Amino acid sequence: MTFTVWRSPLRSPWLTSVLGVVLLVLFALVIVTGFLSHAAYMPDLPHNAIVPAGRDLPLTFGWPTSPSWLYALTQGVHTNAGLVAIPFLLAKLWSVIPKLFEYPPVKGLGHAVERLSVALLVSSAGFQLATGVVNAQYWYPFKFNFVVAHYYGAIVFTAALVLHVIVKVPAMRRARATRAELPTAQLTLSRRGLFAFTTAGALTLLAANAGQSLGGPFRRLALFAPRREAFPVNKTARAAGVTAAMVGPSYRLALRGIDATSLSREQLLALPQRTARLPIACVEGWTTTQEWTGVSLALLAEHAGAPGARELHVESLQPRGVLRQASLSGAQIAAGLLALRVNGEDLPLDHGFPARIVVPALPGVHNTKWVSALTFRS
Repeated sequence: MTFTVWRSPLRSPWLTSVLGVVLLVLFALVIVTGFLSHAAYMPDLPHNAIVPAGRDLPLTFGWPTSPSWLYALTQGVHTNAGLVAIPFLLAKLWSVIPKLFEYPPVKGLGHAVERLSVALLVSSAGFQLATGVVNAQYWYPFKFNFVVAHYYGAIVFTAALVLHVIVKVPAMRRARATRAELPTAQLTLSRRGLFAFTTAGALTLLAANAGQSLGGPFRRLALFAPRREAFPVNKTARAAGVTAAMVGPSYRLALRGIDATSLSREQLLALPQRTARLPIACVEGWTTTQEWTGVSLALLAEHAGAPGARELHVESLQPRGVLRQASLSGAQIAAGLLALRVNGEDLPLDHGFPARIVVPALPGVHNTKWVSALTFRS
């Protein structure tokens, strides 16, 4: 039994199944790229863990440094596929809303499992999409750590989606095979029109956000994105607590390995310089590509008496916040730069002066700014 207020000739198992197939593709993209983003943080290295090591999923591979745009691609797909999924999720919920008012609410064990999978899926999908959107807008009305909550939420969401698909695949097959005709005289909108309206909403969200991931002239079109400038700053020096006095003439970079030494910025500039055009991609979905000039991390490892080092611990001058330290792998040391200049000019203070880490395909959060010390381990 259902309430007549929810009746609509557009609602049908066929429409629900078609919307479900679209959502399955989009959610698969979101899930795969989301866990790839987690892997890109290299959480098995010291100071990189998002959640305690004992509670993390085991990783069996190291995040590669090539191609340099790899993280920009995966995170761009993640954020934009998540946005595109929102109109389709709302349309699917509309198509099945009478099911919420069925009586009796549970008709047996199988039905109970189905309703449980739906409850977990809807609640976890809503949580993931809602918190993902507000994070991309740099608005944090909640008091919990977004990254940790999003990670655990992703595990619940993935499990709920797998359970739901297993339970509903037979029903989806039956629905796709039996498409009932609609009484067109009573309709102001067809199923095709509803699907087109939903797709138009999804494409509007994509157009209003994708430019921050694509960069170049497309960035101007990213009306939804908070970072539309060509060279975005996620955290200013003022917000990080880094002052001009901290990066003044007395600045020295500490190098530690087998040997321990320190170098002034002038001494760093006197070393052989390498220039590379590399992107920095942030977890919120934006990407910027600039021309960086600086000293190879591998060369600095040699100066610290640790050639071929397999791990690098990076420390920042930043006096507060959780991003003061990060670790890099041996492959990232070989490919990375301690950047001193960008686009032919000294690094601006907000972009990490006097020195910052730039590594191909590395999440932006680990391209540490205002570097104070490098510790190489073999």
